[in-house]
Amino acid sequence: MLLLTLGACAGMTRQQQRTLSGGAIGAAAGGAVALIADTNPVVGILVGAGGGAAVGALTNIGASKH
Repeated sequence: MLLLTLGACAGMTRQQQRTLSGGAIGAAAGGAVALIADTNPVVGILVGAGGGAAVGALTNIGASKH
């Protein structure tokens, strides 16, 4: 299953990979914060995933503009 998941990223652009990674990291962070704050974890996951995906999509780290 892990190989299938990692293989699915092979055809993605760098921006798509950053968007996916940002969404996953944001979802994990949002869920953790929601659990710590004793609020609804689903809301935390959704908000974190949305925010993380947006930041990942807008981030252009390491790209050279020559």
